[in-house]
Amino acid sequence: MTTQALLQVLASGLLMGLLYALIAVGLSLIFGLMDVVNFAHGDFLMTAMYALFGAWLLTALDPVLLMPVAVLALFGLGVVAYLGIVRHAMNVSSNAGMVQIFATFGLATLIQGLAQLMFSPDYRSIPQSWLGGRTVDVAGVFLPLPQLYGGLISLAAFAGLYLLMNRTDFGKALEATREDKGAVALVGIDSNRVFALGWGLGAGLVGLAGAVLAIFYYIHPQVGGSFGLIAYVVVALGGFGSVFGALAAGLVVGLVEAVAALVLPSALKSVGIFSLYLAVVFIRPSGLFGRL
Repeated sequence: MTTQALLQVLASGLLMGLLYALIAVGLSLIFGLMDVVNFAHGDFLMTAMYALFGAWLLTALDPVLLMPVAVLALFGLGVVAYLGIVRHAMNVSSNAGMVQIFATFGLATLIQGLAQLMFSPDYRSIPQSWLGGRTVDVAGVFLPLPQLYGGLISLAAFAGLYLLMNRTDFGKALEATREDKGAVALVGIDSNRVFALGWGLGAGLVGLAGAVLAIFYYIHPQVGGSFGLIAYVVVALGGFGSVFGALAAGLVVGLVEAVAALVLPSALKSVGIFSLYLAVVFIRPSGLFGRL
């Protein structure tokens, strides 16, 4: 293999890794805030893709311009999911953990069923956009413009999340609520409001990832399954609840997947990801970067 080809593989892996990180960070944020694993996370991603697709059909505007529609729709879905389902699942008197698991799993099944009912199981796509089918040549390494745009969006999202969590009152309330829910109530912070907005923020982030994916990836009711599974792996590798560990872990997963696809048949490219995951689980169960 030539150096140029290796650089091409690594660049592709890094770009997909940034998208994996963006998909996973909302899941990690919600777990770090509430110790709840959202099993509907992949279906939130699918919902965002359909939201962008529907907005494109209705307006005929370029999908890049319509991305805020998907983000806002998912923010609302996240808030409604918390207020309508998760809040009640957290307040049960016994087996709260199992109730939360089955509540979010049931939500995932409901969302997927509604998608099949409304849109059928057919594969759909957005055939034309400003970014579609274009590449950028960087020193002989060809970068697909949609993936490059997605990588830049991911970096911008993490930068914004850092500023939000460290420079705003809401971010400080998130961190304080994550550390001690009982103590924040004593200083007048409504934990339910923080949780609802936290769910909205986590869902909005995966909505942003879904909007990027919809530009260049097929849309169908089961599309969230594979990406949701990778998101769980990224969160586990980065450390459950570690928001910025998800960024580093996403890059690692993207690179491992790209290299595995190079040395193994394409159908087996996930073997590298799950082998790494098992190794980390046995050696460092708290994840590569612990919990931040």
